[in-house]
Amino acid sequence: MQSTATVLVYSDNAGTREQVRLATGRRPAADVPAVEFIECATLPAVLKELDKGGIDVCVLDGEAVPAGGMGVCRQIKDEVFRCPPVLVLMGRPQDAWLATWSRADAAVTLPVEPVEFAEALAGLLRGRRAAA
Repeated sequence: MQSTATVLVYSDNAGTREQVRLATGRRPAADVPAVEFIECATLPAVLKELDKGGIDVCVLDGEAVPAGGMGVCRQIKDEVFRCPPVLVLMGRPQDAWLATWSRADAAVTLPVEPVEFAEALAGLLRGRRAAA
């Protein structure tokens, strides 16, 4: 197992990025690697980091402005070769259909509920490891 996993967190809200970090802790589950975060507050920063490579999972804030995470998800799924799995943060459960439209691999609601979020993130990391 690799020693760390790199998780890109996109939100224009520093508080949301902090919720993601706190909910994850050092690792979201015992059977996945420890997590290192790359935080981005703008779409250009997200695209730059994805171009560099090495991202294991993206966490995108669906409520970010001006570029919402669901639109960003759909864009990167179309444009990034071997796009990493994406976990979208939704403003409300009724937005699940938008997460499906965006082609997100998983979705959870805001505010971040630590157990639900950690389980979703760990599942994506397990899937990423199995694919590698």
